[in-house]
Amino acid sequence: MPTTPLRVAVLGFWHVHAGDYARQAVEHPGTELVAAWDDDPERGREGADRFGVEYTDDLDALLARDDVDAVTITTSTNVHHDVITRAARAGKHVFTEKLLAPTVEECEDLVATCDAAGVALVVSLPRLYHGYTAAIQRELDAGRLGDVDHARVRLSHDGAIAPWLPERFFDPETAIGGALTDLGCHPVYLTQLFLGARPDTVQAVYRSVTGRAVEDHAVVTVGYPSQAIGVIEAGFVAGTPFTIDVAGTRGWLRYSDQEARLTAGGPAYGDEPVTLPIPEDAQDAFGQWVDHITAGTRADDNTTRAVELTRLVVAANQAADQAAQVPVTA
Repeated sequence: MPTTPLRVAVLGFWHVHAGDYARQAVEHPGTELVAAWDDDPERGREGADRFGVEYTDDLDALLARDDVDAVTITTSTNVHHDVITRAARAGKHVFTEKLLAPTVEECEDLVATCDAAGVALVVSLPRLYHGYTAAIQRELDAGRLGDVDHARVRLSHDGAIAPWLPERFFDPETAIGGALTDLGCHPVYLTQLFLGARPDTVQAVYRSVTGRAVEDHAVVTVGYPSQAIGVIEAGFVAGTPFTIDVAGTRGWLRYSDQEARLTAGGPAYGDEPVTLPIPEDAQDAFGQWVDHITAGTRADDNTTRAVELTRLVVAANQAADQAAQVPVTA
């Protein structure tokens, strides 16, 4: 831990998680929150006042300050590339909400820009570091499921119908997409973890129960050369439990946050289903970011997964637009 806390500024309160990361900057012993910027002055001032820090409407001036070491970026997705590029070139370490950027090319450019500037880049992919994910990966690494041929991950909330999700989340220009592009990122990167980063086919069905301009619920199916199938589900119109199902030729795993229990069954586990231990959560993405800054190291796995996440989201959005099976391009 640095003897002097890293001084962090919030760039944008557009995303609903902006306050969460600002709070982490306040509470983490290695950081302190010092300033905030937003391209919407009213929203920016409200956020800055909430955390008792200075608001500025001049991004370049903020990035030029010597008393700002790092930034959390929670702007609209469509300006991620511009804002992250400016922050990195100003020598500020970057923690950003997913998606890293709207396109794979922009993501790869941002990783290269941060590398060239010598700043730490970490993308918030929180469920990668939860205990249930580690427990599932433990079983897969041990080969107890045999040949893994299926995974299904569902994550949904009722933000579009309650309604508590800001209307800006349904703007196709600024949000880039709807339920799949936002909440669906979590099932996407978990499916990629369990089955592989690069499926060879993607199919998608998007619908809008509320009639907004972007989808408010979505199902994406991905196929792999191994013949495994992944099912990715996300929605803003039903507050169902978060669930993970993974199956193979020798067994199956099921996790639900309704009971916070991981269950396993099949020949590999005996005659009756069993409950498997779940370890404590690993260091969260924000904490990992602080550690990388302090150690001068690169978040290789995180940034690689962030780029692959975007690759699959782009393919899913294309598949939904075309209502056809679309290959994932390299």
